[in-house]
Amino acid sequence: MVRNSNSLIEILFYITNMTTTDKFKGVLFGQAIGDALGLGTEGMTTEDMAWKYPNGIQHYEQIFQDRHRKRWEIGDWTDDTDMMLCIAEAVIEDKGVNMQNIARHFKEWALGDPMGIGENTYKVLSIGDYVEQPIEVSKRIWEMSRCDSAANGGVMRTSVVGLFPKYIASCAENICKLTHYDPRCVGSCVIVSELIHALVYGEQIPTYGSMIARSYMYDERIAEYIERAWNEDDIANLMDDDFMGYTLVTLSVGLWAYWHSTSFVDGLLKVVNAGGDADTNAAVACAILGAKYGFASIPSEYVEGLIYRDKLEDVTRCLYNILGQTCED
Repeated sequence: MVRNSNSLIEILFYITNMTTTDKFKGVLFGQAIGDALGLGTEGMTTEDMAWKYPNGIQHYEQIFQDRHRKRWEIGDWTDDTDMMLCIAEAVIEDKGVNMQNIARHFKEWALGDPMGIGENTYKVLSIGDYVEQPIEVSKRIWEMSRCDSAANGGVMRTSVVGLFPKYIASCAENICKLTHYDPRCVGSCVIVSELIHALVYGEQIPTYGSMIARSYMYDERIAEYIERAWNEDDIANLMDDDFMGYTLVTLSVGLWAYWHSTSFVDGLLKVVNAGGDADTNAAVACAILGAKYGFASIPSEYVEGLIYRDKLEDVTRCLYNILGQTCED
């Protein structure tokens, strides 16, 4: 009987471990898939969508090849996942979190061919002494905007921070500030990262009420967008053509998908077919959905359609060996 009991314990541990591994992988692949398919409707209004996708978009092969979109190969992701991978690769190199090395990876990426790089990110990474004092440079650029620049370039890459073993809030804050200093950006990153962390590692899930309370620690304007995500039945009511690229719109879309979608694919397609800053909105939403439903819930066509899936597999494996094992110890 003791032997059978031990076997059962081992089986249960194995199942739990596989669930964590599956969700860990689901976050990174979810982000990349949302980003790659979201490129198809990035920047589109409702009118654009009706003309270019009268029946909606479901697959990479359907992506409309206009001047903007044909710069990428079908199945490629954009700057959202590029910058997330900068963080992941820096963590793999250091076997830990080194802000200056993450900043160095950002800078090296920006010096290459960073298609889709956001205006704020470009300004910050273009400063000569950025790597030496990244947060100070980021703050200066924010102050030059009269402290009113809150783009979604921080939250778009924060999913990987949710996979860190501890100090999620402080890591999310500081990694966000490497390019996006505004408290709305910082709060968005913390809320998304903490939700992903709890979903992946089986910790207490942040509630609607706790997210509202958390938001007031950063900027009172965040709460309104959390409320919208909770209360709206139709994702279209969250979209605003005048605020494409706003961190709080992306946060609200990500939370809406978490609360209202019935599956990974349901959330993916609803977010992508809502248009707006769809690559970023879907990258964030699908990272959260990957944490909620796991990699196994993602249809193989979306995984196999990623042209750099082998690279993502390698990064996922290396990162899990460093971060995932630590969380389970």
